[in-house]
Amino acid sequence: MKKIAIFASGSGSNTKNIVEYLKDQKNINVSLIVSNKSDAGVLKIAKKHSIPTLVLDKETFFSGNDHVKELRKTGIEFIVLAGFLWKVPPALIKAFPGKIINIHPALLPKYGGKGMYGLHVHQAVIDNKEAESGITIHYVDEQYDHGNILFQATCAVLSNDTAESLAKRVLELEHKHYPAVIEQLVEGSSA
Repeated sequence: MKKIAIFASGSGSNTKNIVEYLKDQKNINVSLIVSNKSDAGVLKIAKKHSIPTLVLDKETFFSGNDHVKELRKTGIEFIVLAGFLWKVPPALIKAFPGKIINIHPALLPKYGGKGMYGLHVHQAVIDNKEAESGITIHYVDEQYDHGNILFQATCAVLSNDTAESLAKRVLELEHKHYPAVIEQLVEGSSA
């Protein structure tokens, strides 16, 4: 059984979708939900599904490696970022090389980097009159939205799109594809 941790900062729609997708999976278990906000909706999802949680302290997260010890103690082998808004520190990347993935609500390498999250991304796509947008699932490295791309899916940008309407279609792509990519990647990874 491979244990994964999901890191999230917000309401947790992707986390909920991943947990429900993997709940009957025999080889993968969501064993920990990690958040940087003590009032994040994702923690309610963890409670509902009886999944242990860890709330991160910013100073400790960026300056120490206590979080690495906690993840190791829990037996975590793989980390999934699902709307986690902090940059992952080098200590965590080094502790889990090739075992941390993220989903980004745009087609990288465009519209990535610091500040490119949520509606900011979708508005930038619309402002630049892109014909399509979509999702990118990628490995995490020491730069924002930079690691090797694992998967992309696209949707059209409509002439009457708002950031909110485009966000809704991109989120549908996230929910459709992220759990399956996670399953495939974790099952195919070596311990």
